Amino acid sequence: MSYETNGYLETSLDWIPGMNNIRLRDFPSFIRTTNINDIMLNYLVTEAEALPRASAVVLNTFDDLEQDTVDMLTASMPQIFTVGPLNLMQQHLQDERVIQLGSSLWKEDVSCIHWLNSKDPGSVIFVNFGSIAVLTKEQLIEFGWGLANSKKDFLWITRPDIVGGNEAVLTPDFLDETKGRSLIISWCPQEQVLKHPAIGGFLTHCGWNSTLESISSGVPMLCWPFFAEQQTNCRYSCVEWGIGMEIDTNVKREEVEAQVKEMIEGAKGKMMKAKAMELKRKSEEAVTIQGSSRLNFEKFINEVLSKR
Repeated sequence: MSYETNGYLETSLDWIPGMNNIRLRDFPSFIRTTNINDIMLNYLVTEAEALPRASAVVLNTFDDLEQDTVDMLTASMPQIFTVGPLNLMQQHLQDERVIQLGSSLWKEDVSCIHWLNSKDPGSVIFVNFGSIAVLTKEQLIEFGWGLANSKKDFLWITRPDIVGGNEAVLTPDFLDETKGRSLIISWCPQEQVLKHPAIGGFLTHCGWNSTLESISSGVPMLCWPFFAEQQTNCRYSCVEWGIGMEIDTNVKREEVEAQVKEMIEGAKGKMMKAKAMELKRKSEEAVTIQGSSRLNFEKFINEVLSKR
C-alpha cells in the first residue's frame, strides 16, 4: 500500500541505545506499521520478550563492525556471542559436508567468472537484488537504462520471477546499447563474484548476507532496500560505515546513472572503497585464531553447548 507521510518517516530518534539518530524509515519494515495486530510485528515482540530466558544469543556479525550496538546488547541481554562473518568462518572448516552447504535458491551460472576475467580491475558494477525482492516493470526499466546510460560494465542478475512473478524482459534496444559491456544471467556464485578484482561496486537490496559478503570482500554498495531489516542495513552502510550510497525507492534512471559513475570513477566512490577495504581487513582479523569471532565461537561451544 502506498500513502503520503509528509516527511514523518524522516524523523530522527536519539533515545535508542546503540542506534544514534536513526530515522523512522530506517527501522525494519515489519515494525513500521500502525496495525497492532500485524502478524510479523507481534511475532517479533514475542521473540524479544523471550530473549531474557535464553542461555545465549549468537549473532552473525563481528565486534569491530557494530561495537556500540553489541555493547548495548551485552548490558541488557544474556550472553552475546558475535561469530561472524560466517562466510569467512566457513573457510576454516575442513568438513566437506559443511563446505558444500549454501543458501543459494537458484542454480548458479559460473560463466560470469570467465566474463569478469576479461574486465579491468574495479570496472564492473555487480547487480543482484537477492532471491526474494520483486521489482515492478517500471523499476526494472529505470534500473536498466540507468546502468546503460552510465556507459560502465555491469553484471546483472535477473531471476526469472524478479518482475511480479513474471519473467523479466529487457528490450532489444537496451540489449543493443549495452552489448559488450553487460552480462545478464539468472543467478551466480555471489561470494565468488564479489571477491573478483573486476568488481568495483555492488548494487544490492541490502540483505544481511549480501551486506556481510560485500564487506568481507571490500566492495562498496549502492543500496536499494526492499523490506524486512534491509532498510536498517542500508542506513548503517551509508551513514555509520560510509561504504554505501542509497538509491530512492522510486528509482529513476538519472539517479542510477549518476551513482554508478560516482561509484566507479568518482571521489566519493574511491573514499567508500577505502573504507570498505578497511572493514574487509577487520572482518578477516575477526576470524583468525586469536580474532574476536573465533574466540567467541569457541567460548560459545565451551560455556553453553558443552554444559547442556
